[in-house]
Amino acid sequence: MTPADAPPPTSPAVIAGDVVRALVAASIVVGAVLYGPVGAALLSLVLLGSVVPRALGLHGYGDPALGLVLSAAAWAGLLDLYEAVPWLDLVMHLVATAALAALVWLVLRRAGAVSGPGEASLRRPRLGVVVSVTGLGSLLALLWEIGEWAGATYVDGSINVGYTDTVSDLAVGTLGALVAGLVLARRS
Repeated sequence: MTPADAPPPTSPAVIAGDVVRALVAASIVVGAVLYGPVGAALLSLVLLGSVVPRALGLHGYGDPALGLVLSAAAWAGLLDLYEAVPWLDLVMHLVATAALAALVWLVLRRAGAVSGPGEASLRRPRLGVVVSVTGLGSLLALLWEIGEWAGATYVDGSINVGYTDTVSDLAVGTLGALVAGLVLARRS
């Protein structure tokens, strides 16, 4: 995803992103039928996350990838895959935090709140990208963990939260954000 003028409506990346968004919208109905209001709410958040890149005119294959990653994370939770495959939780935190940190940085860049390499008279602009994206991802990982705690406390006590889970999720989320920052700095 790179901020730029809106791509042609028929570009493969835009079509792929729109297909993912349509599938996510349909999955809300499936989630509501199979898992009730919790499933519908979770998948509605996924739809929100998958619509943001399109609404902001961000394009590229990062757009559909974000929708797929968020969908996979949500469905893994609904299908209890995190309990069946314990390492999957860490993989999802790594990949989803990386994707969301990159998205938030691109949104802030488009809003003029952060600069990318070559956009400002900074001595180390690429380092600034890495630090910004890593910091944003760490904040997102923290908010994610607060959401998990709130969900376990107020919605569904079967959500797995605990010290080890929280700290490991924060660690791999931050690592994912660092990787995203390095990729964005290199590509910018």
